[in-house]
Amino acid sequence: MFFPEPLSKEDEAEYIQRFKNGDEEAKKVLIERNLRLVAHVCKKYSNSKIDSDDLISIGTIGLIKGINSFNPDKNIKIATYAAKCIENEVLMFMRSSKKLKSEVYLNEPIGKDKDDNVVTLQEVLENDERNIEETIDLKFKVKELYAKIQDVLDERERTIIVMRFGLDGNKSKTQKEIADLLNISRSYVSRIETKAIKKLGEKIED
Repeated sequence: MFFPEPLSKEDEAEYIQRFKNGDEEAKKVLIERNLRLVAHVCKKYSNSKIDSDDLISIGTIGLIKGINSFNPDKNIKIATYAAKCIENEVLMFMRSSKKLKSEVYLNEPIGKDKDDNVVTLQEVLENDERNIEETIDLKFKVKELYAKIQDVLDERERTIIVMRFGLDGNKSKTQKEIADLLNISRSYVSRIETKAIKKLGEKIED
């Protein structure tokens, strides 16, 4: 896997300052030019059961967090600070992954677009309009969602969410179709769905 060369000390200082002044393009450069650091840190965990590409993705989340929170006024190099953030993210994921009860497959539906078409995770990840942070963040939030459905939702909420988004591998169903299957009103399905999504969102944010 190819990673860009790190920035020179002078260029790095310039991009850090530009990012702190609100330049999002500078942030993108800092992320891309520090991906080699992600690979270096993640190499320590190459013997784990986590796929190498996933390790890089997880480490990149840590890198992004590190760049977002880096304070150039403190007497520490960004590489030193970011390396710690990368390692913390990998270790946190390894701990949480032990609790995951199911895997996410790229061809599984995760929702619908504005035209009511079923959207898969692969289609979302291949959307070039998303930036690297949004793409990686979404990938792992979906994994969290799959894991937490079993723990957070009651039986009826879980049934509706699974059918609504086709998480059981079947075609996703409309609220009316679910209402007919469960012999309840469509508005009741809508209320349960809204409540379930809110519960999942709050749990993931925690």
